[in-house]
Amino acid sequence: MKTLKGPAIFLAQFASDEAPFNTLPNICKWVASLGYKGIQIPSWDGRFFDLERAANDLVYCKEVQAICAEHGLAITELSTHLQGQLVASHPAYDTLFDAFAPDQFNDDPKARTQWAVEQMMFAAKASKNLGLKSHASFSGALLWHTVYPWPQRPAGLVEQGFAELAKRWLPILDAFDDADCDICYELHPGEDLHDGVTFERFLKAVNNHPRANILYDPSHFVLQQLDYLEFIDIYHERIKGIHVKDAEFIPNGRSGVYGGYQSWIDRPGRFRSLGDGQVDFKGIFTRLAKYDFDGWAVLEWECCIKHPVAGATEGAPFIAEHIIEVTDKAFDDFAAAGVDEEFNKKILGLK
Repeated sequence: MKTLKGPAIFLAQFASDEAPFNTLPNICKWVASLGYKGIQIPSWDGRFFDLERAANDLVYCKEVQAICAEHGLAITELSTHLQGQLVASHPAYDTLFDAFAPDQFNDDPKARTQWAVEQMMFAAKASKNLGLKSHASFSGALLWHTVYPWPQRPAGLVEQGFAELAKRWLPILDAFDDADCDICYELHPGEDLHDGVTFERFLKAVNNHPRANILYDPSHFVLQQLDYLEFIDIYHERIKGIHVKDAEFIPNGRSGVYGGYQSWIDRPGRFRSLGDGQVDFKGIFTRLAKYDFDGWAVLEWECCIKHPVAGATEGAPFIAEHIIEVTDKAFDDFAAAGVDEEFNKKILGLK
């Protein structure tokens, strides 16, 4: 068994134009003071990182690593959640998703998608230059508007949608293979990859590509009422990254998993700060240890009630307390009889 690394933190939810959340040195100093050992960097946020430069400039990459190391931090992964979303986007969402790309691509979905693919290629090179083995992203979605089959989906629609999704992602997966880095898709409502079945469909469509893997986040499974512990048992070989994020689902007589278009605070299912929700993190960390996961435990903070600074402050010790330092010996070694083949034969009645 292996002991996973952490605690680490995803910076996206904390970025702002105010110190200490406005530059990489400032935010590194802040998260280190809270006890974090690693950071997951949102590659689209120019206040922290220049993705294109990192793809082409090893000196720049060393400078970024040095800033992190000065505060005792490692880079866990780069994130391209926004760019990955735009690799495949249904026209119904074009206006909303224009905000995920530079203004020059507004009202030009084709050019926006080309930009997103280029960004993913930069991310592969940047990850290689930084020596990273995992990368966090979204799959995008062509089928999400049909998630509830009314009107009835025409025959072959799902298969055709996943074939197109695979066509768009295969060159990117190959680029990450060249970079010796896994793409970890966060399985998330709004994405065509949002649960185990959809991940399996995608995996089949990309011919079981070795770089197509999972960013495990139990909070999204709580909101979908999916067994997030059994999920680890089924898919542990493809789980290459994790977000430590809490959630709760409190059924009521007025709304369910779809939330009734309500704000987050009023939904039956909502995200919570670590320890304030229903996720069984002891069960999760036990299974991760059982299956030799040795990546980073990364806090993704989202909560509709608690202040983000409070959530980040509480998050580091929470994760540290849940990381299992795995044993290197059996608990009953004190009663061991040693290794003796002849003695074993005697016990088995073979002599």
